[in-house]
Amino acid sequence: MMMLSVLRHCGLRQRRILSFRTQIRTMKIVPVPVRSDNYAYLLIDETSKTAAAVDPYDVPKVSAAADEHGVRIIAALTTHHHDDHAGGNPEFVKKYPDAPIYGGSNRVLALSKLIKDKDEFKIGDSIQVKCLATPCHTQDSICYHVTDSSSSHPGGVFTGDTLFIAGCGRFFEGVGSEMISALDYLGKLPDKTIVYNGHEYTKSSLAFGKHVDPSNPAISKLEEIVKNNKITTGLTTIADEKGWNVFMRLDSTAVREATSANKDTPQNEVMDTLRDQKNNFKG
Repeated sequence: MMMLSVLRHCGLRQRRILSFRTQIRTMKIVPVPVRSDNYAYLLIDETSKTAAAVDPYDVPKVSAAADEHGVRIIAALTTHHHDDHAGGNPEFVKKYPDAPIYGGSNRVLALSKLIKDKDEFKIGDSIQVKCLATPCHTQDSICYHVTDSSSSHPGGVFTGDTLFIAGCGRFFEGVGSEMISALDYLGKLPDKTIVYNGHEYTKSSLAFGKHVDPSNPAISKLEEIVKNNKITTGLTTIADEKGWNVFMRLDSTAVREATSANKDTPQNEVMDTLRDQKNNFKG
């Protein structure tokens, strides 16, 4: 009887271990560098071995990454209509004719699922996707907040060309007040949310951040990230951005001094001046 009890206990312990292993990681995000400095991504549900491709500009590269990770692509998430993000969509449709393409406007090539702010849907068995409208860089900019309650992953956000690590996108179709709203919106996500942005601009954004706010102690952490990593996306969080991103710190003394703002200067003017300075920055 004692031996039977031991075996039962071992069997129960093994099942618990297997169950724990199944639960601790079901969502995985894989950056896929494309063009000279863009990022596509695979948003992988490891339980179902399925994935969504985010901004799959280079379909062969994205497809090869899916094969490498043993997953089947079932959807595409487009952050905005610019060619370096949506330009691969027609080829994606040919490769994956049954996979819907999500996007924020009909300007997104090969769009099949038009989405708006706060829309939600699932990828695979358990990945929850929430759409966050962030108009400014383009009016159809959508960021995707992704979470999985059964995963150890803290959640992530695909920010396209709205939020970069230590930076933000140019105001091609909007104005400074819209970018303020967009960054405030993203800043309300949980602090631990990992940032997956659209371009590898971190080195230049770091240089501008140091120029504007050289005494910020948070900058040293970003310097180490840039020094030690060719790919920096996925290594920082929303909390980090609120600590070192000058475009999210418009009321800081350093930013207001750098933009020659006084106590009565509205935030949108500070943002416009800061963005102009970044556009012309040669450091």
